Amino acid sequence: MKKKALAVVLAAAMTAGMISGVTAYAGVEDKTLVVGFDAEYPPFGYMNDEGEYVGFDLDVAQLVCDNLGWELVKTPINWDSKDMELNSGNIDCIWNGFTINGREDDYTWSDPYLNNEQVMVVAADSGIETLADLAGKNVVVQAASAALDALNSDDNKDLTASFASLTENPDYNTAFMNIDSGAADAVAVDIGVAKYQLAQREEGKYVILDEPIQSEQYGIGFKKGNEELRDTVWAEVMKLYEAGEIDKLAEQYEVADMLCLGEEADDAAAEETAEDAAEEAE
Repeated sequence: MKKKALAVVLAAAMTAGMISGVTAYAGVEDKTLVVGFDAEYPPFGYMNDEGEYVGFDLDVAQLVCDNLGWELVKTPINWDSKDMELNSGNIDCIWNGFTINGREDDYTWSDPYLNNEQVMVVAADSGIETLADLAGKNVVVQAASAALDALNSDDNKDLTASFASLTENPDYNTAFMNIDSGAADAVAVDIGVAKYQLAQREEGKYVILDEPIQSEQYGIGFKKGNEELRDTVWAEVMKLYEAGEIDKLAEQYEVADMLCLGEEADDAAAEETAEDAAEEAE
C-alpha cells in the first residue's frame, strides 16, 4: 500500500512538472492570464467606487487578454508574499508598478514600460524640505516595496541611518494615516503612487520632496524561465502601444510622463537622422 501511494504521489508531481527537470507554465496553453497585484496601489491596481479592480496596469492587461482571446484573472495578493504566489503557480505574473532594478535576476522580465522614482512625501507644514531634513525623523514605507529596497541600498545607507526610525506598513493608506496622526513624519513611495495619493487627499496638505531617493523602471515580472508567456504578452503590449492604446490609458491614469515605451526606437531614429545630416554636410 505504501508503494502504491508513493507511485500516485510521484505521478502527480510529474504531471505538475515538479520533477524530471520539467517546468510546467500556465498562461499560453490554457489561454488564461492570472495577474497578481496589490489591490491598494493606485493608479496601477486598486478597487474603484463600483467595486471593480482597475488601474493602468490592470487595464493594459485586460486589453492584452481581449486581443488574445484569453481570460484575465485579477488576483489581489499580499505584496510581501508575491514571490511565493508566483513560484507556487497561484499567479502567472506580477504586473503592478513592479520595479525591475535590483531584481533583474529574480524574474523573467518584460522590457521596461514606465520610468519611476522613489520619493519622500511629507506634510506641507512639517518644515521638511530636503532629504537631509529627515535626520531624526520617523519614516514609513510599504513592506517588501521597491522604496524599502532603495532605502536599504548602499547608495542610501547614510540617509536611512539618519532616521529616528524606519517602519514597514502593509499599504500606503496606513502610511498616510500615520503621517496624519503624527506617528510618522514622511513616507517613501513611488512617484506615480504619491501623485495619485495627493490628488485624492486634501489639496496642499502634503508635498513631494524634490530630491528623489532612487530612479528606476517598471516591468512585468514572470516566473524565472517563462519566456514563452512573457514574449506572448509583451508582443501584444507593443501592438497596443503602436495603436495608441497605451498612451490613452496613460493619460487616463495620469502616468503619461512616466512612459518609456518606444524610447529605444526613438533614440535609434534620432541617431539615424543625425547621421544622415552629417553625411549631407559632408
